[in-house]
Amino acid sequence: MSVDNLYKGFEVELFTGSLNSHIGISADIEKNFSNFVKEPDNRNVEYITTPEKDYKFLYGKLLTPRKNLRKWLKNKGLTIIPSSTLCFKHDIRFQRSDVDNIYHQFIQDNYGTSIATSSVHINIGINDLDRLFAAIRLIRSEAALYLSISASSPFLNNKITENHSQRWIQFPKTPNKIPFFSSHKSYVTWIEENIANKNMQNIRHFWSSIRPNGPDRPLILDRLELRICDFVHDINLLLAITAMLEIRILHLFENINTLDPLTSSIFSIDELSGICDQNEISAAKNSLNSDLIHWQDGKKINCREWIQNLLSELSLTAEKLNMKHLLKPIYLVLEEGNQSMKWINQYEKGLSIEQIMKISIDDMIKNEE
Repeated sequence: MSVDNLYKGFEVELFTGSLNSHIGISADIEKNFSNFVKEPDNRNVEYITTPEKDYKFLYGKLLTPRKNLRKWLKNKGLTIIPSSTLCFKHDIRFQRSDVDNIYHQFIQDNYGTSIATSSVHINIGINDLDRLFAAIRLIRSEAALYLSISASSPFLNNKITENHSQRWIQFPKTPNKIPFFSSHKSYVTWIEENIANKNMQNIRHFWSSIRPNGPDRPLILDRLELRICDFVHDINLLLAITAMLEIRILHLFENINTLDPLTSSIFSIDELSGICDQNEISAAKNSLNSDLIHWQDGKKINCREWIQNLLSELSLTAEKLNMKHLLKPIYLVLEEGNQSMKWINQYEKGLSIEQIMKISIDDMIKNEE
């Protein structure tokens, strides 16, 4: 692994329950595991990995907390449910994990169970602010591709939906209009205005496909946070998505003038914002089969084809960084379909949602051994 590699960390959200129901015990999990935290709805729990450059270390950082939690859950007759939405028949009422938390009360009152989803947030360390915002602009322009690879939420409340990522369709993007930030200064101004006018309750209340992150937002930032991906239970695939993201960012740094959407798109930044929102919805509905609008020239392009073209474009950079082997699982997804596509295929063949989840849970356990 090259010294040029960037630091990477993850926030991994999980659903807990049985083989046919979502059972929330996140408060108990938080008490028993120092590296797990509650989500607002009790059926959700999250663990956070410390940043690493080396993918071998990242594998262990992602796997170990999940294995430990699974072992603890097994003693209670429970498991980890790999869907990114509440796929089993469930109580549609919000289930508070912390009744004293004012922010959780706000979320319950305003969003309800639309926020009860699971995902993986991928954080990439970038200390230079100009480079950070260039990366945010480019990755937002291509965020639909990462969603399409990771899609794992075609079910909701024991029914099949019309979407490959029901999670991204229902999740309340907030504020509902998010600009392309031309600089750190424009971001700070926008954040302060939106908190002042109550579009955001606090700095955390910025729910977009991507955002800047750091120890003292909005002023001190040191990483890009990609938030659009559904939960990916295959850790090798999650690392492949992360590698593609990292290679794309490093490729951008070598080609700022031709890859920063601020200077290399036919669209204005206001137009780009709308195009990206449109692409994300298209990808949430049809993932790899969706037709998207390319941010550079405005031409329509099939999502699967765009990913294939991007992998070809990144090939030399991947080889130079000795990272090409990490991308293999993405080629497999392009060939065989993503998790949602596989689940939809199983459903159409007559399997119930409970049977489909049981197969995937068994696969998760097998891959953890």
